[in-house]
Amino acid sequence: MRLGYGLSLEQTQKLIMTPELRQAITILQLSALELSSYVEEQLLENPLLESQEEGIEQHKGEEDPSPDVESIADDKWEVDWQDYFQDQDENRHRQERVVVEEKQRFDPFISAAPTLLEHLLEQLHVQKVSASLPVAEYIVGNLNEKGYLTLTLEDIAHETNTSIETVQEALAVVQTLDPLGVGARNLEECLALQLPLLPECPPELPEFLKHLEDLAAGRLQRIAHALKISLSRVQELGDLVRQLDPKPGLRFSGPGDVRYVVPDVVIEEVGGEFLILVNDITVPRLGINKAYREALSHEEGSDTRKFVEQKLNAAAWLIRSIDQRRLTLYKVANAIVKWQTDFLRYGIRHLRPLTLRDIAEEIGVHESTVSRATSHKYVQTPRGIYEFKFFFANSKGRGHSNDSTITTEGIKLALREIISSEDPRNPYSDQKIADLLKAKDMAISRRTVAKYRDEMGIAATTVRKRY
Repeated sequence: MRLGYGLSLEQTQKLIMTPELRQAITILQLSALELSSYVEEQLLENPLLESQEEGIEQHKGEEDPSPDVESIADDKWEVDWQDYFQDQDENRHRQERVVVEEKQRFDPFISAAPTLLEHLLEQLHVQKVSASLPVAEYIVGNLNEKGYLTLTLEDIAHETNTSIETVQEALAVVQTLDPLGVGARNLEECLALQLPLLPECPPELPEFLKHLEDLAAGRLQRIAHALKISLSRVQELGDLVRQLDPKPGLRFSGPGDVRYVVPDVVIEEVGGEFLILVNDITVPRLGINKAYREALSHEEGSDTRKFVEQKLNAAAWLIRSIDQRRLTLYKVANAIVKWQTDFLRYGIRHLRPLTLRDIAEEIGVHESTVSRATSHKYVQTPRGIYEFKFFFANSKGRGHSNDSTITTEGIKLALREIISSEDPRNPYSDQKIADLLKAKDMAISRRTVAKYRDEMGIAATTVRKRY
């Protein structure tokens, strides 16, 4: 074997991840609200970008000469900026008329949900708690997201430089605030604070709360023996306990959370046909600020002209990437409508198995593009609002007909119907449910039944049994 140095020429193909391509990919996977925030940031960073009030056109899938995200990296296009500004002037009057008409529309109202801290502090200030107010505020500020207090009374007294008695007084005030159960230090105390919410609280219920572990494990016989009551009475008390909220703080949002889901795509049925609207109404319409027109007349190579050209190209790429996102979302939604038409018309039983690859092949893009386009996005349909990933239902089970068109959601629906029709005194075991599903041409294992049952929050056989 000879070793040595040499020169060779080799031709290869590879995708270079340019900053522009990264931006295009980022924009594609943003939701409508995230894209709105991203555009606002770009408006601050790029002086050549400006927000324009434009009429909202309903995109119906016309072909755009823009390439897919995969091919953008190799696209070297140039813009005649003088022509751009001239066209912008010619369209100014038309845009102004559109703005006047557009002012009459109603934008979606997105309301920030109040946080638990804000809700509790407002009540404290209304009650005008005197001496213990600073301590109560300190307690409220140290509740976790579930509404529980994780600090000890001694720690609070030390941090606030007060006595244990003052801390106890402040905690008592906090535990009277809405929602009842906040300020508790454990589950038993949390539920005990909510007992006044029950119309007729049985006298044995406070003692019953000491047996929550046995209740969760289904050891009803042990509870009945300890409290000297019947099994049916144990179940009645357990039903009352389940009406209480073990995590009252979760009813409220965290900082920056949004109360409502804004769909990125809206699918409506009109005259038997499904119409698709890409909902980017919250995203500012972008244009190029023509105040920088004079900078383009500077001689070639000047620093001013280089700066303006750089920002102009960045602005143009951003506008083009947003348009490409809109077109890709439309194509994906349109393909999903073709696959899931029966679901949109008749319900969840008709949800068909679907994969990212199916949609990618349908619209002629890479599978990763479909994944990015549908990530963390919602679609509004005649059947409700769903995440895009809901429509990518996996095929589960093969029946006697060897038909693999049964989805996970379809099996869960059948499972719920079987359990709802069972005899409470003799509920079905997981194996029996598996056998009944197999009779419905949904062959899954007992372990899968248990998994789906847990995911739907349905208790095990021993817990469902009524005495």
